[in-house]
Amino acid sequence: MAANNRRMSGKKGAQVGSGGKRRRALEGKGPTPPAEMRKGHQKQRAAQAKARRAAGRQAPRGRGGKSASEMVVGRNPVYEALREGVPATTLYVQQFIDNDERVREALQLAGERGDIHLMEAPRPELDRMTNGLNHQGLVLQVPPYEYAHPEDLAAAAYDQGEDPLIVALDGVTDPRNLGAVVRSVSAFAGHGVLVPERRAAGMTASAWKTSAGTAARTPVARATNLTRALEAYKKAGIAIVGLAADGEHEIGELDALEGPVVIVVGSEGKGLSRLVGETCDFRVRIPMPGGAESLNAGVAAGVVLYEAARRRR
Repeated sequence: MAANNRRMSGKKGAQVGSGGKRRRALEGKGPTPPAEMRKGHQKQRAAQAKARRAAGRQAPRGRGGKSASEMVVGRNPVYEALREGVPATTLYVQQFIDNDERVREALQLAGERGDIHLMEAPRPELDRMTNGLNHQGLVLQVPPYEYAHPEDLAAAAYDQGEDPLIVALDGVTDPRNLGAVVRSVSAFAGHGVLVPERRAAGMTASAWKTSAGTAARTPVARATNLTRALEAYKKAGIAIVGLAADGEHEIGELDALEGPVVIVVGSEGKGLSRLVGETCDFRVRIPMPGGAESLNAGVAAGVVLYEAARRRR
């Protein structure tokens, strides 16, 4: 009875079972977030691990195909990639990293970009991601490059009311040469670069850096079979001009550079492959009074692109 009297009394204060809500309602914190969004939760860690595994797998092919994602490792390489505008999705920073000048500059550049995620990771995780490379606590993830289709390069030129000016690379395996060619194509108002899918340089972070940002506006297409792609261009009325040290024509004598043309550049050592050479309508040489045996792909492409641009003025 005494207990009942206490519950029924008019005494101010919290009543049994009220949780204090009769005097002042408790403020809610909103709905509980999903487990995947709770920091430190087992499901969040599992989701992050799944995302990292997916990032390391090759992306599905589109019309022109995509490359695999790439990791740039090391303080100087990461800083230079960010400074040169190489596309990136995530900057991984080692926990308890020695915060030197390069680390601070890299973090500042990533923050200024605004579209790069910053993730802290323990050293063993970075070691696993980079297969034991000397990452120095910084790893930059570069997304897969989305290649154009060979037909897109010519179609874009015709859409602009211009004759196509395209450079195709045959057996060029140094991505820095690819980046230099992309830069020259952009400088001389070309419409893109064509590379084979296999045994050839692709649009890696190194190629992006060498292109000095021009890769963002100059498309690179990838062909499953370079010879067939060149034959398709020929059927569309585009001249195929191959560079060869023993070519029958000099570049200054070739009127074909004034119209729709694909300039094919081979590797510095081997030149054009046999099938590609046979597909060319013209084989031209660059006169070199100084006596050099050959030029690298980037320089050779720049010389011919200049001549083509001069004739098209």
